[in-house]
Amino acid sequence: MDFVCNFPFFSILLTLFSGTICSMLPRRAAKWVNTGVILAAGGMSLALLIWMLSGGECFVYRMGHFPAPWGNEIRAGILEAAMALFFCLIMLLSMWGGRKKLDEEVEESKHNLYYVLVNLLLSSLLALVYTNDLFTAYVFVEINTIAACGLIMIRQIGRTLAAAVRYMIMSLVGSGLLLIGLCMLYDLTGHLLMSNIREQVEVIMAEGTYAIPLVITVALMVVGLAIKSALFPFHAWLPDAYGYSTISSAAILSSLASKGYIFLLIKIIYRVIGFTVFNNTHIINVLFVFGLMAMVFGSLSAIKESGIRRMIAFSSVAQVGYIYMGIGLGTKVGMVASVYHIFAHAAGKALLFIAVIGLTDVSGFSRRFIDQTGAGFRNKIAGIGFTVGSLSMVGVPVFAGFVSKILFAQAAVNNSRKLLPTMIVLAVSTILNAIYFMKTVIRIYTPAPDCGFEGVALRKEKLYALSILLFIALNIALGMSSQPVVDAISTGLDMFG
Repeated sequence: MDFVCNFPFFSILLTLFSGTICSMLPRRAAKWVNTGVILAAGGMSLALLIWMLSGGECFVYRMGHFPAPWGNEIRAGILEAAMALFFCLIMLLSMWGGRKKLDEEVEESKHNLYYVLVNLLLSSLLALVYTNDLFTAYVFVEINTIAACGLIMIRQIGRTLAAAVRYMIMSLVGSGLLLIGLCMLYDLTGHLLMSNIREQVEVIMAEGTYAIPLVITVALMVVGLAIKSALFPFHAWLPDAYGYSTISSAAILSSLASKGYIFLLIKIIYRVIGFTVFNNTHIINVLFVFGLMAMVFGSLSAIKESGIRRMIAFSSVAQVGYIYMGIGLGTKVGMVASVYHIFAHAAGKALLFIAVIGLTDVSGFSRRFIDQTGAGFRNKIAGIGFTVGSLSMVGVPVFAGFVSKILFAQAAVNNSRKLLPTMIVLAVSTILNAIYFMKTVIRIYTPAPDCGFEGVALRKEKLYALSILLFIALNIALGMSSQPVVDAISTGLDMFG
């Protein structure tokens, strides 16, 4: 086995233990450790991806070199390496973009705690991407939940404390359902490793024994992960959690935390249950319906919002609906579209949250739409970033969101039974997206000479500007060079099977 095959294990271990190290360091040292750890994990993910694309095959890494049932396994392929790299990149840019606000939003004595939580969240995301063991996945689901809750409430204002409590309650409900499903699955199959469970599931389906308990088990796990990823109607915790936390927390949670759960669900569909078996259940139709509902009702809620950050938060409900709708189509093209939209939404939504803080800062720190008038002139880089993020979410050509919607439309064509509702809701959702995003872009570029708000010089926020420029480049790169990404996703899904 080549040395590069150790990188998934090294990256998880590095990010996990760096959290402990940051808890003992002063604020400035913890900041540099956090940045270095993200860069190191991203570098290892990049090296692994390059090795995979140059001819390397997917592999299983046994920790401790013990076989099942005593050992634990990590599995890596093209899709896992690409997802890990992308998570590290978004995490790094989100931290850079929100660093200028951290001093204002978090007490100085808690800065190292903030970096501890970020490192733990990244560790849990990498573990969910790479693990081949369901119980290990559950453990890191809980680590993800605790870290995300801490990132919400560390600001310690009334709204964030309430949002954190609401988030924790809903997440624990989702975790409980997931754990019950895992216990039942272990009872049915006698295994926790994904590949071993898959073999036993095939036996159960072939013999026709315990078919109904298996469907119930899958339903529990799917509902648990749907709650944790804020699928409509389980999204009540999301607007306040994203709307009132620190800006880096909002960018990270909206673009990454829920995507880790969705990626775990995709792994369960392919590697645990089997894509064909899952498609033969009615669960996939339920996901399809709730995905369509999320696309519409999430956008309607965003239109009704009077605050810009809560509007962006409600937009995430609609975008998560796109992903579940693609899964619900039950085709490989639909799954490719959903995975691609994980990339597109993460790049666009993190950009929007980072950009919006620059707009509100030059609008008297107000989040009301009326006060954002002319904000694009007062903070030019934030205005450009918000515009690019908005165009991507709407689905304008050149940007990543356009490719997502084209892929979803192609996937719908491959499923004649679901073609009509998919195309109708896709069109309606796109129109609704345009309404609330474009009205905001028009607002920030409407001149307001007597507003009394001061502009900001670009030289004063170089790191902030750099993060926005890199986010813009990422959105354009995904939109203009989408075919290699789509091909990698398709190949990675084939490796899953």
